[in-house]
Amino acid sequence: MKIKSIFAVAIITLITTGGLFAQNTKNSKTLVMYFSWSGTTEKMAKMISSSTGGELFKIEPTEAYPTSYKDCADIVKKELDGGKIRTVKAAPDFSKYDTVFVGVPVWWHTAPTLMTHFLEEHAADLKGKTVIPFCTYQATYRAETLQAIVDATPTASHKESYGTTNPKQADIDAWLKKIGVAK
Repeated sequence: MKIKSIFAVAIITLITTGGLFAQNTKNSKTLVMYFSWSGTTEKMAKMISSSTGGELFKIEPTEAYPTSYKDCADIVKKELDGGKIRTVKAAPDFSKYDTVFVGVPVWWHTAPTLMTHFLEEHAADLKGKTVIPFCTYQATYRAETLQAIVDATPTASHKESYGTTNPKQADIDAWLKKIGVAK
């Protein structure tokens, strides 16, 4: 009789724990947050969102960048050299998410300061979250840009990041499967 009681308690504990685990997994939320100037990073963010079920959030500066590539590049270089930081219009409610993808274009060999300073300001909000950096680039400095996002989110854990010059759904899906976040 005593063994049956112990067995029954063990079964109830396993069922209850399994139910709680399933509930936590089911309620896990993903955010795909990105800054995009030309649209390439936005294209990649939408692909990630489609494959993960993550909610999209576009980071927008309070002061827009010029639409001309040369003018934009000149301003970004001056901002980097002079330490000017653009602010963003709005921030997501990070408390709703467990996983946060962070996407940017490569600007002057690194992530835009708009995003890195935003992430640093929200380090407490990202504590304990999983941050997954991604970027788009025209020529190089992929690794430096992805590392800048990791460096700006020291209170978070990180999964393998990804960068590309030309986002393709099949490549993104293979990366997401590799890091275990595809739906």
